[in-house]
Amino acid sequence: MKRTAVAASAVVLLLPLSACGGDAEAGGGSTVTVTVTVGYQSRTINTVTAGTLLRSLGSFEKQLNALNDGVRYKVSWQDYATGAPITAQMTAGKIDIGSMGDFPLLINAARGKQLNRPTRLVSVTGYNLRGGLNTIVTAPGSRLASLKDLKGKKVSTSVGSAADGTLVRALQRAGIDPQRGVEKLNQQPAVGASALAAGSTDALSQFVAWPGLLAYQGKAKALYDGARLNLPTFHGVTAREDFAERRPAALEAFLKAQAEATDYLNEHPVDAAEKVAKATGLPAEVVYLYNGAHGIATFDPAIKPRLVAALKQDVSILKSAELTGDVDVDSFVDDRYVKKALGPSAYTDRLAAQPAPAASEAWPKGASKTVTFTSPSALLRYVAGHRGSLRAAYVPDTTTGTLWFADKAVWVADGGKLLPFVAPDTARAYLAGHSGARIVSYADALERAS
Repeated sequence: MKRTAVAASAVVLLLPLSACGGDAEAGGGSTVTVTVTVGYQSRTINTVTAGTLLRSLGSFEKQLNALNDGVRYKVSWQDYATGAPITAQMTAGKIDIGSMGDFPLLINAARGKQLNRPTRLVSVTGYNLRGGLNTIVTAPGSRLASLKDLKGKKVSTSVGSAADGTLVRALQRAGIDPQRGVEKLNQQPAVGASALAAGSTDALSQFVAWPGLLAYQGKAKALYDGARLNLPTFHGVTAREDFAERRPAALEAFLKAQAEATDYLNEHPVDAAEKVAKATGLPAEVVYLYNGAHGIATFDPAIKPRLVAALKQDVSILKSAELTGDVDVDSFVDDRYVKKALGPSAYTDRLAAQPAPAASEAWPKGASKTVTFTSPSALLRYVAGHRGSLRAAYVPDTTTGTLWFADKAVWVADGGKLLPFVAPDTARAYLAGHSGARIVSYADALERAS
């Protein structure tokens, strides 16, 4: 009976299964054909260096072809909305390499161990050291002004996702029981966005690019900037252990290709945003908010100790929600492959690299580069003088550094300074410590700057 129960639970965990992939081989004369199946999330745009951008550049295929090991490689790309189905396919042996957020990565590790299909975290895609990749938003006309206002309200999120982790921690800090203090709706991001628009949920906690997209479209406004938690959040690449052991050269080729895609994104941020926008249907302006030169996400394949430490802190959140038991993070993290792919010296340099400093940016229409400013006031003066000729304008939150659209930010006038904030509660926290400062409209801020 025990064996039957385990089998039954495994079936539940693996549903639904639809993709076919894995290390399928077919003999053709003396040449062996190997299919490498990659699970990715095209619209989770801080994974693009292991998915959308990587695919559009063709870097992985080129690296595999360069192996010259007598094997004909094919790459099967499988696109999903969240990390959960990627994990299901990996534990079924149907996906070899996948990318997902920090909380889904832990579930990936736990499910892999539980089902005797162990996986390993082999690299990082995009990260934010303060947690700014996740945001809680409300409808544009909502009267909710702070997290405390969420008590007793309906909140949509994807349970087990990085955004769910942000919601849980943020509610705890606000003195609200995350299990009983709100009515949590477990929904896919697109479903949650529709629920917010329909008024069937009061708030939405989601990961990139949903909060920025909804704000850009005028369908939501920020309620809580995840960077206020000041806890790192990231997305990474996980590989099945048996695939890594059987095809180490293929995995190394993937990580070399990821490094190439990362360098391309960092060196050509506007063009990279355009490529991702074309592949996903997302507005390039939204992609750039997260993936731009001073965007919310920093891209680097190195597995930084600070990110591993944050991953260990995440375990308790998942355990409290009964989504996993204990997870041995140290045994899950395996940087051997990415270190070899990059070279020890280059890997050491990447470990020491820091995110780009916060800065304001304007993206003129028709331009292949943005214009960077040393202060939000300087950006506002530029915007005031170039009305109608800009695709977007971005400013970093005064407190957290999280980049946001200038026309969607909460603006504060403090003497001669004009200061932007992502969410109203962050702005009010600033007001509490600065006598005479007050919130002003975007139009007023533009007028004051010019």
